[in-house]
Amino acid sequence: MLKTNVCRLLDQAKIPYSCYQYEYDENDLSGISVVNKLNQDPKYVYKTIVLIGDKTSYLVCLLPVDKEIDLKKLAKLSLNKKVEPLHLAKLEGLTGYLRGGCSPIGMKKKFPTFANTSLKDIEKVYVSGGLRGLQISLSSQDLIDYCHIKLGDVIK
Repeated sequence: MLKTNVCRLLDQAKIPYSCYQYEYDENDLSGISVVNKLNQDPKYVYKTIVLIGDKTSYLVCLLPVDKEIDLKKLAKLSLNKKVEPLHLAKLEGLTGYLRGGCSPIGMKKKFPTFANTSLKDIEKVYVSGGLRGLQISLSSQDLIDYCHIKLGDVIK
């Protein structure tokens, strides 16, 4: 099993986690594809979206893979007037991660991180392990604490 920066950081913080490798398709990097590969309920698998706010600059948002982000709700929660997704061409340079392998853990810089309130209602969450084809599962509360996540309603 490959040890990614995400794994090393969680090991360092003594946070228990499990890794799940799966075959991915370059043409389908969707969260639903990940759900199907892991044979999981979508409410446990979260996607990581990097955005830019008009007041606070870069921010990160987590939500279940089968849900859509409400940009107005996230803007309000993050103290911005408006937020918009980061252009994909800038993702790797800013975070160190490629689309389909972007984790809320271990980005090049720590950005304010937000998640839908549903995160606190589940015991275990799956997020990217930092590479395409690698998911990690860990306690939702451990993720909230480690990433200093602010919870709110950010779903359409």
